[in-house]
Amino acid sequence: MTLAINDAAPDFTAETTQGKIRFHDWIGDSWAVLFSHPKDFTPVCTTELGYMAKIKPEFDKRGVKIIGLSVDPVDQHGKWANDIKETQGFAPNYPLIADTDYNVSKLYGMLPAAVSGDPAKRTPADNQTVRNVFVIGPDKKIKLVLVYPMTTGRNFDEVLRVIDSLQLTATHRVATPVNWKPGESVIIAGSVPNDQAKELFGEWEEPKPYIRIVPQPG
Repeated sequence: MTLAINDAAPDFTAETTQGKIRFHDWIGDSWAVLFSHPKDFTPVCTTELGYMAKIKPEFDKRGVKIIGLSVDPVDQHGKWANDIKETQGFAPNYPLIADTDYNVSKLYGMLPAAVSGDPAKRTPADNQTVRNVFVIGPDKKIKLVLVYPMTTGRNFDEVLRVIDSLQLTATHRVATPVNWKPGESVIIAGSVPNDQAKELFGEWEEPKPYIRIVPQPG
C-alpha cells in the first residue's frame, strides 16, 4: 500500500523507548512527524536522530510531536541513543518505535507485506526503503510524505518550513510560493473567487489574474 496526501494515517499499537503507545491516541490534538530508519547504528541516521533532538523545541513551539522508527528492539534503541549522544551532542528526547514485527513499516508502505523473520538478521540494505518522513495532521490524515535514499541525510529544517506552510494554509485560504519562509508574502488560494478575496484580504498584487499576492495573514 502506498500512502498519499490526505489519506488516513494508519493507526497502530507499538512498543517505544517511552513505553507502549497507540498512535492516534499519542498524537491527540497535535500534529505529528513520523520518521523512519532502516537500522540502528547506521551513520546517516545517527546524525539525523541527533539533529532532531537538538531542534525538538522548534517542533514543540508548533504543537508537533515527533517519533522515530526502526525495526530493531527497544534495548538496541537505548544503546544507539548513547552513541547518538556521544557523537552528536544530543540523545533522542522523543520516542523511538521498535517495529520488530514490521507492522508499522508495512502499514505505511515502507516494506513489502511478505517481509518476516528476525530483524537482527536484516541488513540496512534490506530495509533501505524505510527512510521516510510522514507529517500527520490533528485530523490523523497524511499531509506530507518524503522518501530519502540511504546516502542522503534528511533536511529537517525543510520539514519545519513545510509544517509552517501547512499550519498557515490550514487556517487561512492561501498557498505559499516557492522557497517561502514565515513572514513572507503568500498567494490567495485559487479556490477563492475575487469577490470573496476582497472580503478576506482587501487588495492584492496581481502580476497575472491567477497570481494574487498578499502579505501573510496572521
